[in-house]
Amino acid sequence: MKLYQFLTLFFLTLGIYAQMPEKISYQAIVRNTDGEILGNSTIGIKISILQQATNGQEVYQESHLPLTNENGLMTIQIGTGTVLKGTFTDIDWSNGPFFIETQMDLNGGVNYSITGLTELLSVPYALYAKTAGSITMGNEYLKKSQIISFETDRDINESDILNTLECINSSTLRITFNFDLMNVGDYINLEAHNGAVLNIQALEGVQLNYQLNGNATFISNKGNVRFGLLRKLAANSYIVSGQ
Repeated sequence: MKLYQFLTLFFLTLGIYAQMPEKISYQAIVRNTDGEILGNSTIGIKISILQQATNGQEVYQESHLPLTNENGLMTIQIGTGTVLKGTFTDIDWSNGPFFIETQMDLNGGVNYSITGLTELLSVPYALYAKTAGSITMGNEYLKKSQIISFETDRDINESDILNTLECINSSTLRITFNFDLMNVGDYINLEAHNGAVLNIQALEGVQLNYQLNGNATFISNKGNVRFGLLRKLAANSYIVSGQ
């Protein structure tokens, strides 16, 4: 079985002390390739924290064996698992950005074959740097990622930002000139599903991966998902990874 969709809710713990969070709460809905929820199942999961880029230095890694509930929901606390590499409390959160890479074995083992990638939002850490002691974050810092499906060519828009675009039929996603609604550092998670081909096209005056009017292509296989991430690097300049 494969993972059909895994990230539905991602947020920081409400208490942050010293210079790092004590843990990060991570929840996911686990499905197979038919879209069926995997309820009451033990899932093997390996979490890696990458620094600076989606292919950056692996500063921390741990594993978990969570049990999904009847609705396929699993919950883990990053920072409390079986440590495979590094020390969670030694991570210098001021030296970001950071990305969380997720690998899973849906049979509950360590044969990890499914990978997802999402950027860890840096806003709470920046806010902490402006205060002394400890802070408590309110609900405005809870980040609930929406899954937005599409199957025809279209431009990126404001509702896509910080969410996941799910391409279910071969389509082109266009990046328009002066798309100022997307701030530098903002990202969009990308998924191509079940044989769909997702093409990312930078229009006139826009750079993609340092190429003017560049493009990138995600090709998924039948019964599988191809993951990627689009991030704004500067005005009219974007990078995309995972293709």
